[in-house]
Amino acid sequence: MIPDDAFLTISAPSESLFKDRGSKFLGFAYPVRSEEEVRNRVLALKELHPKAVHWCYAYRIGPGRYRANDDGEPSGSAGKPILNVLYSREVTNLLVVVVRYFGGTLLGVPGLIRAYKTATEMALDETGLITDFLKTTYLVSFPYDAMNAVMKAVKEMDLEIQKPVFDLMCSIEVEVRNTLAPEFLARCARAEGANITQIPD
Repeated sequence: MIPDDAFLTISAPSESLFKDRGSKFLGFAYPVRSEEEVRNRVLALKELHPKAVHWCYAYRIGPGRYRANDDGEPSGSAGKPILNVLYSREVTNLLVVVVRYFGGTLLGVPGLIRAYKTATEMALDETGLITDFLKTTYLVSFPYDAMNAVMKAVKEMDLEIQKPVFDLMCSIEVEVRNTLAPEFLARCARAEGANITQIPD
């Protein structure tokens, strides 16, 4: 049974290729954490495939953020089929972009729906699924004298440190599983002079 704060996502980026009547549909799946990552991935694919005609995508982030983009294809024929696959497979924190090269033959809306759905399914089939957890990133600032107390909490809770600064005034960023956040915040609050700030996604 999956805990309430857990979700399924992909373990690594993956690619696929689906062809239909001359058109090529290149599927790209990426694990993502923010809309900024989504924008960067889509822009990178547009630069990588400048001769394509459409760069359609859908993403899900966390429990409630999602978007589908048809990028000029008939409404509901591209982004929605991609998004529906993400929902049917119950995966999130995930972006799928399908890049289309037009082959000269119109596929019609049913053909487009099938192509974008298939390219998405193939991309997801190329990578494994992992269980991840809803997390919040915190900036912890503390005087050097409080380092032992803060680092003990980090080590005992098996947290990964990001952007460490160790000087007279120290700081670290840590991602904490939401269900463990109250314990972590309480332990850091007991370290004299420590200040904890939540970093927005």
